[in-house]
Amino acid sequence: MGCKIVCIADGASCRPAGEDAAQNRGREGTARVQKCYGYLDIETTGISCHYCDLTVVGVAIVQEGRERFGQLFGGQINAERVLDLLNGVEELYTYNGRRFDLPFIKYRLGLDLQKQFRHRDLMFDCWRQNLKGGLKAVEVRLGIARRLPSMNGYLAVRLWWDYVNNHDTAALQKLLEYNQEDVMNLHVLRERLGVE
Repeated sequence: MGCKIVCIADGASCRPAGEDAAQNRGREGTARVQKCYGYLDIETTGISCHYCDLTVVGVAIVQEGRERFGQLFGGQINAERVLDLLNGVEELYTYNGRRFDLPFIKYRLGLDLQKQFRHRDLMFDCWRQNLKGGLKAVEVRLGIARRLPSMNGYLAVRLWWDYVNNHDTAALQKLLEYNQEDVMNLHVLRERLGVE
């Protein structure tokens, strides 16, 4: 699916690029639509897609410097809604998504994102530049800041269960903030790596 949208800075729905084509015309008078980058990260109750559940799906869409971010959590997560979040994405970027996020989504939701989108796992781009380790370790090496530097996947699972078992909405908010930071830092990482 090609990028046929222009993302709106205020977070409104994306609309067909043709609606803004006059503003995007090149010297020859043809419309130029910039690549639409999609970034995805999930949170789960554990590492096994066979025994654990999806708790959060976060997606950012970035095009021509405009950003749109969306999340689903708990019972909101289904294949149709995930596809709605990814509407208009030309290429999907993850970190370790080839081995974790995308297979987890495929198993739990029956949604094969690798068949629907071009996918690039930034972990392998990091490895090619001798940047090994998890996303947070790579961010530290590249000087990418975090608002929640002490958060990790283990704490994310604990926050989810605090929300589920104790109705702790502050725990849910922190989990969602952590996921958003993971997703948005994928965009920064892609740019730092010089990946198109």
